[in-house]
Amino acid sequence: MTSSRVLVVEDSEPYRKFICSTLTERSELQIVDEVSDGLRAVRKANELQPDLIVLDIGLPSLNGIEAARRSGELSPESKILFASQQTSIDVVAEALGTGAQGYIVKTDAASELLDGVSGVLRGEQFVGKRFSGDNFVGASHAVSGSELSGLPSNDGQHSDGVVSR
Repeated sequence: MTSSRVLVVEDSEPYRKFICSTLTERSELQIVDEVSDGLRAVRKANELQPDLIVLDIGLPSLNGIEAARRSGELSPESKILFASQQTSIDVVAEALGTGAQGYIVKTDAASELLDGVSGVLRGEQFVGKRFSGDNFVGASHAVSGSELSGLPSNDGQHSDGVVSR
């Protein structure tokens, strides 16, 4: 497997260290930088063109939703996985609406971060297990565009709940 370059964006230093430590468990993941605010995230995404951006929502200077939108314009090949404390379905839908491919809740990251990263890097959308009973069909799974618009979609679902694109 080829190496994937990862930008980690998190304002809490202990949590940022946890994310980086967890990601380095996989030799194919290379952390290219760590930043703690949204504006620096956008600049670094543009400068580094990472394969993956792991992004918090509650950031200083520019929130993660807007940072994702801007980063997507400047670094369109970068995939985005949100890791946030926000658990609102509306927030998840808004985050995925930026073009992000994944969303996990920070308190679930110990068990879901690496699966989310792997799925997103494979081009799949990944949403954490806690959303399985909400507007998202299936268990720890990805969300298709039709699911976000309220239309049922079970096409392409794997047994692990990830939806192929």
